[in-house]
Amino acid sequence: MDPKIRVLVAKPGLDGHDRGAKIIARALRDAGMEVIYTGLRQTPEMIVNAALQEDVQVIGLSILSGAHGAIVPRVMELLREKKMDDVLVVVGGIIPDDDAVELKNLGVAAVFQPGAALDEIVRFVRRAVGTAA
Repeated sequence: MDPKIRVLVAKPGLDGHDRGAKIIARALRDAGMEVIYTGLRQTPEMIVNAALQEDVQVIGLSILSGAHGAIVPRVMELLREKKMDDVLVVVGGIIPDDDAVELKNLGVAAVFQPGAALDEIVRFVRRAVGTAA
C-alpha cells in the first residue's frame, strides 16, 4: 500500500470564507489523503512553517480575497528559502485567467477556479504526487 499523500489546506490573508477550503479538504480526505487544515487568516510564514512541520507533499491555498498576487509569491519564496522545492503548490479561488498564468510562472502547479470538479482536483494531486488514481 502506498503511503498517504499529505496535504496542507490553508486560508491565507484576511478572507473569512472557508466553506470551499473545507469542501476541498474533505474531498481529499475522502479520497484517502491525509489532510491538515490550518484554518483562517494564515500568513505565508505560518503556512510554510506548518508545511515543514507536517512534512506535507502538497500545499493547497484557498484565496477569495484577491490577495493572491501578494500571498502566493511570498509562499513560493519561503518554500525556496527552506529548500522545500519538492512541495507541490495548488491554488483555488477567485483567480483571473491572466493571474493564473502568472502564478504558474512562479511555480504553482495548478490553479482551480470556481466550478472545478472535486474529482478533477483529486486526480490532479494524485498524478502530480505520482500515485495511482
